[in-house]
Amino acid sequence: MAEDKNARSNKKDEGKNPRSSKKDEGKNPRNNKKEESKSKDFEEKVLFINRCAKVVKGGRRFSFSALVIVGNGKGGVGMGFGKANEVVDAVTKAVEDGKKNLQTFELEGDTIPHDAIATADGAKVIIKSAGKGTGIVAGSQIRAVLEMCGIKDVVAKSLAGNNPCNQVRATFKALSSLKNRKKTLEARMA
Repeated sequence: MAEDKNARSNKKDEGKNPRSSKKDEGKNPRNNKKEESKSKDFEEKVLFINRCAKVVKGGRRFSFSALVIVGNGKGGVGMGFGKANEVVDAVTKAVEDGKKNLQTFELEGDTIPHDAIATADGAKVIIKSAGKGTGIVAGSQIRAVLEMCGIKDVVAKSLAGNNPCNQVRATFKALSSLKNRKKTLEARMA
């Protein structure tokens, strides 16, 4: 009789949906491959983490905001900003935001086609093309954006403002104003 109960329980186990065990294991393996290939292409760099304090009855409650740059080194770069109660969560949100806001810019070899000036709120940035072997001569926030973009020879200067978020936005504006030299010359000739 005890054997009949074991046989019945084994039959019940066989009748279960085979997909239910996959739910316990996590995501579908096909989707993981796509996510891995996307994450391999991009590098991420945390530029700034800000700690905010809110005074409540029991003391202070801290939250964090993170500014992250995501880039592929081939002209594509994005800026992400995330807020959370933990640093890791804020950085994760910022990385996802950066991947959503990915932009591509015109490059000319390892430098930019021409000089550019841009402002964002209180920040003002100037970016100049440079000869081969110059490297990236810039402040930390601007340097991070240019490195993630894949630019190797450039000179940049922050003329006003020291807010990291505004400096990065001004750098993005300056890079987005770049135009391809050949296309511009062809348009002028036509």
